[in-house]
Amino acid sequence: MDHFWWIAVGIGIVTGLRSMTAPAVVSWAAHLGWLHLQGSPLALVGSTAAVAVFSLAAVGEYVADKLPRTPPRTALVGFTVRIIMGALCGACVGGSAGQSFLFGALLGIVGAVLGTLGGYQVRTQLVKALKVKDIFVAIPEDLVAVGLGVFLVSIR
Repeated sequence: MDHFWWIAVGIGIVTGLRSMTAPAVVSWAAHLGWLHLQGSPLALVGSTAAVAVFSLAAVGEYVADKLPRTPPRTALVGFTVRIIMGALCGACVGGSAGQSFLFGALLGIVGAVLGTLGGYQVRTQLVKALKVKDIFVAIPEDLVAVGLGVFLVSIR
């Protein structure tokens, strides 16, 4: 996978949009054999238990994101989780490509920061410009995150 670097950044961007979508997608990809993590320190990511945990966390995040009291993704806790999950997902992409886990993690972090800050700006500006309730931008953002994530991990 010569193009792993942009896939690692891309999966980090997905993490910035939805912190649990990228880990769920990466976990499913490893479980299905799309990402090759067997025998690596990250093999657990492809386990049935990890698939279940990350998938449930992603669904929970889709619901929580729509609640009025949910803090913005740029708040300290949310931003930190996005950076950690971006690192994990980037490391999985890097390791699967036979590259450095650390380099993959760093690329995932870059993507997570870009996705967090850029996603926040795009969402808030769209809500203002379109003069719609946040949910009308949030749901399409969910779909973009899932679609982009699946696309990225399916590239061979």
